Amino acid sequence: MTQQGDNWWDKLYDDAAPDTAPTVPGDTLDDHFDTATRATGGPPDPPPLPPPSAPTTTPPPAPAPVADSVPPRAPWEVPEEGPRTFPAPPSPPAEAATVQVRVPQAPDPDDREIPESEAESDDVAGPDAPDGADLTVEVVVPVDLPRPRTGFVGSRPPTYEPEPTALPVARPGELAELVADTVLDGARYGTCTVRAASTRGDSARYRGEPRRDALLTARFGHDETALVLVAVAAGSRAAEDAHLAAADACHWIAEAVCRSHARLSEDIRSGRRGDLKSGLHRLTDRTYGKLRTRAAERGLASDEYTATLRCLLLPADPECRTRVFFGIGGGGLFRLRDGSWQDLEPLLPEPAAVGAPVVGFGSPPPAAPEATEEGDRLTMDLGITTAPGPLIEDPVPPPSEPFRFRASVARPGDTLLLASPGLAEPMRGEPALAHALADRWAGREAPGLAAFLADTQLRVTGYADDRTGVAVWEA
Repeated sequence: MTQQGDNWWDKLYDDAAPDTAPTVPGDTLDDHFDTATRATGGPPDPPPLPPPSAPTTTPPPAPAPVADSVPPRAPWEVPEEGPRTFPAPPSPPAEAATVQVRVPQAPDPDDREIPESEAESDDVAGPDAPDGADLTVEVVVPVDLPRPRTGFVGSRPPTYEPEPTALPVARPGELAELVADTVLDGARYGTCTVRAASTRGDSARYRGEPRRDALLTARFGHDETALVLVAVAAGSRAAEDAHLAAADACHWIAEAVCRSHARLSEDIRSGRRGDLKSGLHRLTDRTYGKLRTRAAERGLASDEYTATLRCLLLPADPECRTRVFFGIGGGGLFRLRDGSWQDLEPLLPEPAAVGAPVVGFGSPPPAAPEATEEGDRLTMDLGITTAPGPLIEDPVPPPSEPFRFRASVARPGDTLLLASPGLAEPMRGEPALAHALADRWAGREAPGLAAFLADTQLRVTGYADDRTGVAVWEA
């Protein structure tokens, strides 16, 4: 484009070119009035400022929704299969404690110099606070409460750890013989509340040995004629299959009681003490007969496959408060009455009352050969048949444990405790344990299952065997 052809562009966009739009002439009546007003009255007053408005609190904007990390799919796409991620549940509120803090009063302004930076600040106590006012505020402080651990009584804690350490060894084909470290059970019938717990001892937990104590709770019958059986058995520490013998003893005595529960319940409610003792003695003997048979099947001696057995029979009839104890072997039976423990273990007969075993039978031994006046003994065999001597058998095994039986009437507020040897020994040997349990149980309602387990797990130095306890609270 030539220089001559650009003149029309310069004429159109040149600043010196006049505007082609029509303009309003500046010589109007309004312009003359404004000019006269400014000349005679000075500058006009500024418009009044609007009154200050009350401060408004603007709520914080809502957080923007978090976009899903999964990209959107088209309607024809197949959703991917797999685990889905859900948001975590809210954390439980922490335990908090309320602490009262006293706010110090503001000092007298006449007694100190007020810096210029504080000259315009408000008073700490406020202009309307009266003199001597108690300025106390409550501050909520979060507290992290630790979980309670197993306690102990005595001068020092036991050597072993308070919690399980090693598990027993499991073998193929014998998994059904495994026993749990702890067993806990409870019930309420009639006027009594039952709590039962069996735990592995500290020594067995450390060495990885099974719990040798066995616990069984069962109810036979219905309504008021129902009968509750609690069986506790403890195997020997020297036997390898002690836990199996204890479990068999509990199961077999329960089966025997189940077959005769109607007659037993009637005898208890009618107070037939003699019939109860003889009948339960017979059922217990049958149980130990089965234990001897099982020992022979396993190729073991009878004393290598046996256990102590202690049982409680509790009628469900609320009008009957008779509590029956029976069994064979060591352990303990205690009653907490009026804040004091009573040992109710039945007295055993003296060894002399049982009688000595018979060594043999037959005629008395032959007399010594006759002697002559000179002191010689006649040794000539004249072929005379002498009487046979006594038959000497193998040494007779020591007599078995005697049968134990006790029937007592409970009172409201009593607590009856049936204990295995692992719990009965510290109850008798460590007074601090008996006092601690009396403080926790006397004059109170039956604890929950977890609280009862914590009570029976109070550790004592020198007692590390399995513990099994059954407590009965009378309403």
